Amino acid sequence: MTFSIGDKVVYPSQGPCLIDGVVKKAIGGAPVSFYRLSLLDDSRDVVLVPVGKLNMLRIRQLLARAEIPKLLGHLKGSPAASKNWKQRAIDNSKLLASGSAFDLAEVVESLTELSAAKALLPRDRQTLEKARKFLICEISEVMGESRDAAEGEIDNALKGKNRPRQTGRSLSTITSR
Repeated sequence: MTFSIGDKVVYPSQGPCLIDGVVKKAIGGAPVSFYRLSLLDDSRDVVLVPVGKLNMLRIRQLLARAEIPKLLGHLKGSPAASKNWKQRAIDNSKLLASGSAFDLAEVVESLTELSAAKALLPRDRQTLEKARKFLICEISEVMGESRDAAEGEIDNALKGKNRPRQTGRSLSTITSR
């Protein structure tokens, strides 16, 4: 898969990015081309990714606008979080590494559900924060809306479940437990 300068992509370990250039560097005396990815999460961080390793790293284009309602509907599902913290950490790590927005939604849904029942472990809180941040950023970029609006859409989708929830809960409320 090849991308062009100006394309917006998702790098699973970093989240949504903008390809803002191609950089050539000599590695072991041989020229290697790298995509320069600027993270879209307001951190202004930049990552260089070898052009030849895009498929292995599971870099993908942002979702299409038409897929966002399906993604938000995925948040209304009812995956059960693994009861065992160790297995839950393994499962969530695999889901985060997959690069799929739908897998991120599964992590957000299951850990939000778990946070309603009990305080999250620090690792679970970090995982939830990361997954929400990536989802919020991708929805915001695809829909051309603010991060706050995208977070509101996620919260509304999560509230659509048939379970008691506090109103107005934001990421900071969930993660401060």
